[in-house]
Amino acid sequence: MSWLRRAEAWLDDKGKGAWIAAMVLGFVFVWPVGLALLAYMIWSKRMFSRHNCQARRQEFMQRHHAMHQAFRPSGNSAFDSYKTETLKRLEDEQQAFESFLQRLRDAKDKSEFDAFMEDRSKAARPAEAEAANRPGEY
Repeated sequence: MSWLRRAEAWLDDKGKGAWIAAMVLGFVFVWPVGLALLAYMIWSKRMFSRHNCQARRQEFMQRHHAMHQAFRPSGNSAFDSYKTETLKRLEDEQQAFESFLQRLRDAKDKSEFDAFMEDRSKAARPAEAEAANRPGEY
């Protein structure tokens, strides 16, 4: 496969936005390249086709269907109870981890705010001392 075909396949995988970004960059750096990309996108119907959107939608629907299949009972009660318990445990772990991350973000925010306030008070002290040393000014 030539490098042009690989680049075309890579841009197709990334979607229409990647094609547009490549075209804009082509115009910015070497305008004939941008013009050539625009012409190719129009000629190959990449600019106006919905094929990539349809393919992504189909892939999403397949994943969605597979997820629903995972929650259907299998007919084996022992396996179904194990699956239910495991999913419940995983949901609890996810919730605990998300709350841990929130506490971590809150602690980081508080430490950054405390550092800001400390820096601000340090900057204000010399100004106050200078104002106190100048008699007669209010």
